[in-house]
Amino acid sequence: MLSVFATQGIDGSYNLTQAGYLLIIAVIIAAMLLICLIRKPDEKGTLGTRKLVFSAMAIALATAASMIKLFHLPMGGSITFFSMLLVSVVGYWYGPGTGMFAGLAYGLLQLIIDPYIISLPQMLVDYVFAFTALGLSGFLRNAKHGLIKGYLLGVIGRYFFAVLSGYIFFGSYSSEYGMSALAYSLAYNGIYIFTECGLTVGILLIPAVNRAMQQVKKMAVAESGRAALSGRG
Repeated sequence: MLSVFATQGIDGSYNLTQAGYLLIIAVIIAAMLLICLIRKPDEKGTLGTRKLVFSAMAIALATAASMIKLFHLPMGGSITFFSMLLVSVVGYWYGPGTGMFAGLAYGLLQLIIDPYIISLPQMLVDYVFAFTALGLSGFLRNAKHGLIKGYLLGVIGRYFFAVLSGYIFFGSYSSEYGMSALAYSLAYNGIYIFTECGLTVGILLIPAVNRAMQQVKKMAVAESGRAALSGRG
């Protein structure tokens, strides 16, 4: 059954077939439809449309940014042009539910664009769970300095799953470096994830950038405030 969606290469990794790509696209569409179906009553109309538009825009920008690789590791993982921020910001705008759906959609797009698959469980951990975790940023959306704190939470979530994947599925490479599987995975994934994280936080600490991000959030949730005001009346 798996051969219908992916074929194994000479290095042991799998390449998606046309049916595999179509399946992923179908899952993305289903996820977006699910977002529409689970919207709360006060999110219908303009706010719901705005949420979908801004979320899609963020995912598209993140996908484009992911193609600008400042550094790429041989077994997956790259320092990109702030792609993790562009995904986690959806959670910062709309909360963890929408944020994790955005992370899921982004992860599936990465599976199409730059796949490295050795097994189904590895694929799920690396492309589904790890990127979905970026949406955890939404849990801190209303905290003081919520943008940076939420981003860090999302990054830590992604790092957890990346380390888990490295330990379980790629731990055999650790012997080449005289390290334990866990230490190897912590170091390997920390190189690209926390380098990008550090660069991103440094940019966000620039007052002009932080103010710009706050303005974007106001635009993204503008209808929410109007709805609340009309409800009071």
